[in-house]
Amino acid sequence: MAIKSINPFDETLIANYDQVSAAELEQLLDKSIDQWNEWRGEHFSKKQDLLLEVANLLRSRKDQLAALITREVGKIISESKAEIEKCAWVCEYYAENAERFLLPEEIITEYSKAQVQYLPIGPVLAIMPWNFPFWQVFRFAAPTLMAGNTAILKHASNVSGCSLAIEGLFKDAGYPEGTFISLLLKGSETVKVIEDSRVAAVTITGSTAAGKAVAEAAGRNIKKSVLELGGSDPYIILEDADINLAVEKCVAGRLLNAGQSCIGAKRFIVTEAVYDTFIDAFVKKMEDAKMGDPLDEKTNLGPLATKSFREELHYQVEKSLSMGAKLLCGGYVPEGKGAFYPATVLADVKKGMPAYHDELFGPVASVIKVKDEEEAIEVANDTIFGLGAAVFTNDLKRGERIASDSIRAGAVFVNDFVKSDPRLPFGGIKESGYGRELSVFGIREFTNIKTIVVS
Repeated sequence: MAIKSINPFDETLIANYDQVSAAELEQLLDKSIDQWNEWRGEHFSKKQDLLLEVANLLRSRKDQLAALITREVGKIISESKAEIEKCAWVCEYYAENAERFLLPEEIITEYSKAQVQYLPIGPVLAIMPWNFPFWQVFRFAAPTLMAGNTAILKHASNVSGCSLAIEGLFKDAGYPEGTFISLLLKGSETVKVIEDSRVAAVTITGSTAAGKAVAEAAGRNIKKSVLELGGSDPYIILEDADINLAVEKCVAGRLLNAGQSCIGAKRFIVTEAVYDTFIDAFVKKMEDAKMGDPLDEKTNLGPLATKSFREELHYQVEKSLSMGAKLLCGGYVPEGKGAFYPATVLADVKKGMPAYHDELFGPVASVIKVKDEEEAIEVANDTIFGLGAAVFTNDLKRGERIASDSIRAGAVFVNDFVKSDPRLPFGGIKESGYGRELSVFGIREFTNIKTIVVS
């Protein structure tokens, strides 16, 4: 069955891809487990050299790869180029640090020797989404390969071109066949791969519903899983905030990738003392975002990835408006080709509305007025999600206190929008998932944390 890749800007067919057959899948899984038996014993210096070569290839092919991202998902070209650069960074980070992160640790006990080792476990399946089609793969692949595991990628169907391009990078860098494999599969076939005895573990970045299905399959088969799922990140703007800074960061956090980011700024919780000042500047800045051809450097808001995503987003907006939310800008479906949706601001957002509870995966901001810090924290935590959050205040000790003691999320930024960084652990709590990617924690997730005791 063919898998189609459609350009969300002009709706043209980019390519048809053949889904892997049952026989081909068997061969690929055999290659992955067979190669793991070789790769796990490879010296760190060899792994380091190969991963650094991938970083070099990413940079030398940046323009070509960024254009591919933009054609397949509609991301504006400047953001696509930045994504490729970030992939090169994560490769360099793990090439330089993996050996240190995985060194055996001596534990002082009554025994003559007690040691903790971090050892590879086998082929790891990654189920990845379309919105950051290179970055989300590389933040999994770089630590997984450096840990001595092999990698199997099941990418979103609409970015099959990106999936094959990533596999090509590893091949061209000199990785042995079977070390990194790209599977072109429909989503319904994925559970069979999770259940296969040759697959040791699974990681997914995606919706909460998809994460639950993967966790269920992994749990049934007693396999380690890491889930990086949805989010509805709250951004608190306190009465002592620098409003110009807050507006700049909030708009950037909301419009990154046309709002299609799990850690995108989504709910803006503003104390009443600065509400009017914030909302006026915020709406003006959102209205400045111009839709257009994402390959044009002057465009700062590209289309959504598909028209079906736009339909769902617009339904959430209209439902919220019917329940009493106030539309301050945007909120309409543009005429013509392309899955465009304008930068939109909803005010008077209340409990019970989709704009209050749901993850709005697009350039729509939900603004909620609160009385004070206490109410702001209460609203921020009133969500099933717990991925990221931000607090804006000129009192840095106050901001750190709120971030540390009060906000229930995997990451909280003070006076900036939430972003992933190879040096820092990334992941959520509640229905945003479990486990961590990146930093030392990410590379140890898919290792056998093995105890050795010598009496």
